[in-house]
Amino acid sequence: MIKNHGLFSKPLVFVLAAAFVLVPLAGCGSQEQAPVHFADLGWDSARVNNRIAAFILEHGYGLTVDEQESFVPGDTIPLFEGLAQGDVDIEMECWVENQQEAYDTHIAAGDLVDLGTNYNDNWQGWLVPTYMIKGDPERGIEPMAPNLTSVSDLPQYWQLFQDPETPEKGRFYNSAPGWECTGINTVKLEEYGLTEYYTDFPTGSGAALAGSMVAAYQKGESWLGYYWEPTWVLGQLDMTKLEEPAYNETIWGTTRACAYPSNNVNIIVNAKWKDSADPAVIEFLSNYETTTAQANAVLSYMNTNDADAEAAAIYFLQEYEPVWTSWVPADVAAKVKDALP
Repeated sequence: MIKNHGLFSKPLVFVLAAAFVLVPLAGCGSQEQAPVHFADLGWDSARVNNRIAAFILEHGYGLTVDEQESFVPGDTIPLFEGLAQGDVDIEMECWVENQQEAYDTHIAAGDLVDLGTNYNDNWQGWLVPTYMIKGDPERGIEPMAPNLTSVSDLPQYWQLFQDPETPEKGRFYNSAPGWECTGINTVKLEEYGLTEYYTDFPTGSGAALAGSMVAAYQKGESWLGYYWEPTWVLGQLDMTKLEEPAYNETIWGTTRACAYPSNNVNIIVNAKWKDSADPAVIEFLSNYETTTAQANAVLSYMNTNDADAEAAAIYFLQEYEPVWTSWVPADVAAKVKDALP
């Protein structure tokens, strides 16, 4: 059961396949320091981590951060390629196992350097609202599927998840087109023998996927789909992850018919940028480490207060001072604290 755990949303999890084209990076005058560039991936926790690191780099270490240039939007694989080519300097949330092939290739080639784990207490999987299994007396909801515990139980419950556009099947809410996990979920549906019972319904974006879950939850209706942690949604809603066969490296490498592996969400930098950077900056990025609990809480704050990623980063720096001050020397911490509103 997942409910109200307190702290940052990856999305997925997650790893995205090709979609957005990298925005052009503006040139910089020879007398000005070039802005640092972050891979601004398509989920909120990555965007918030970028802005936490950017605030510390700007105010603690004197690096140039430009809102228009420094946060380069795009999908996982294009941004990872941009990182390898030097169009991007830092990726604060590389979900390693979701893009293992590209990661292995560029690390081996020496294009990229892995500075270590940001957080690794995350997961991805298929969820239903807990009230479907246990009911919710306070909301007057009776259990709809009291014996639903595993993906193997889904064939007998398809009618609960009836797809309004294809009423002879249930609907599985998949993640957005272009995300690596979306294709994985499609394969899982096939390998688990569920395509006979369920439609594969990719949502248009991470926001649309979260919105479908929240809308069903608020109405006390059924919902079946993919999601991941850390996210604001799972910091606020009581959802249950369905059991799958235990993760097995061989199975995962062939049919995907097992649970997602826990990902190492690492901080990766361009090798040439690292070599040219102040070693103290690299030490800070190497020390940077958060938790899924922290992420859930910050993202919940972001959603509840309709805050953007920059405001959420300030919230983190204000609320979790003992965490981030452990990443930097005292003089740098003092400069960052002085710059906080």
